[in-house]
Amino acid sequence: MSKKSQNYILHILGCLLFISIPVLSSPDFNTNTELMKLAPFRQTFFKFVLLLCFFYVNYLYIIPRFYFSKKYFYFVISIVICFCIIAYLPHYLIPFKGYHGRTPLEDDMPMPPPGSGFNPRNGGPFPFMHFAFGGSLLQVLLVFSLSFLLRVNQRLSDIESEKLKTQVSYLRAQINPHFLFNTLNSLYALALEKSEAAPEAILKLSGMMRYVVTESDREHVALENEIKYIQNYISLQKLRMDDNTCLNFTTKGDTGGKYISPLLLIPFIENAFKYGLNPEEKSAIEVHLAISEKHLSLRVKNNKVNITLPYDEKSGHGLENTRMRLQYLYPDKHNLSIFDTPETFEVQLTITLV
Repeated sequence: MSKKSQNYILHILGCLLFISIPVLSSPDFNTNTELMKLAPFRQTFFKFVLLLCFFYVNYLYIIPRFYFSKKYFYFVISIVICFCIIAYLPHYLIPFKGYHGRTPLEDDMPMPPPGSGFNPRNGGPFPFMHFAFGGSLLQVLLVFSLSFLLRVNQRLSDIESEKLKTQVSYLRAQINPHFLFNTLNSLYALALEKSEAAPEAILKLSGMMRYVVTESDREHVALENEIKYIQNYISLQKLRMDDNTCLNFTTKGDTGGKYISPLLLIPFIENAFKYGLNPEEKSAIEVHLAISEKHLSLRVKNNKVNITLPYDEKSGHGLENTRMRLQYLYPDKHNLSIFDTPETFEVQLTITLV
């Protein structure tokens, strides 16, 4: 169930619970009396309906339209108007004069002691309810406070969400250019050697760039396309390997009907080639992908070799950026473990697929 559906259900349950308050707190709730025939109950019930309407009018319109726009005068006027409607409309439409104008159903009720100010119909099985919602002013203040706090909290959540989305887009922009630099270097080496593998490499590079341009902005992409991108990347890296490099790349499992956030796995694989590939040393890189019905597992391991990298590539921001993306895109749906030893670097990632 989506978060939006859960919110709808919570609102519906909240409305039903709120409307049930005048019913459950009525002194005639456990009797055979038809509540809707009692003027005081109709008056109270109508007031609660108005309070519920006020909650959503304030939540959906008044606060966003006037308060967030800093139109505080119109905001206050709107609240005052709503208060006047809630306080006086039920009494105007459903007049009730107390014991001097009782309906026939109320004739059997005992008269209150003179001067006590006690009205039996203000009691009931839940007297604290009447204390909490005793007057129109208190009722409106409570409903207003609840709607205001919920709306402000929702706005803060929306702002944080937009901030995270912007940050993720920025992180993607940071990651993508590095792929291009690596593959262009490989193509440059092939061009110098006039290798026959150059046309195939260009086609693979073209496929990678097309994937980055057309798919990277989407929330989810087909898992088989993401894996094909990884396969093309590794194929281009193979072109600059020699006999000193041992590469073990495996994939198993069915990718059909499964989706993943784009360019989420490649930084771990790119990191292995960046720090684990040196033609002058014995290099070993392992990349293993396993797909089950609901999960994807990635294991990447490389031997650490002596390499010289430009200063801007030594920061390690790529992995940190990917950590942040995982926390945002797959909260409580991923497990990332990193094992860093003097000789090897290993990443184990498990993701719950959508």
